Amino acid sequence: MATRCEILCEVLIAILLPPVGVCFRHGCCSVEFFICLVLTILGYVPGIIYALYAILFFDRDNIRGDYYRPLA
Repeated sequence: MATRCEILCEVLIAILLPPVGVCFRHGCCSVEFFICLVLTILGYVPGIIYALYAILFFDRDNIRGDYYRPLA
């Protein structure tokens, strides 16, 4: 579980550069990162909205099981 300071830093980075904030939270080769990257390329605001969702509401520890591994 991330501390409040870590989450605050990730949120501030996600507002400035959405894919970087998601990369810090979920890793650079995750599905969340690539979705955020595509949304940011298509439009800056959708990238921010998804980055905030991925950082604040999406808990990877609950979903990650034995069969889930990062792409790289």
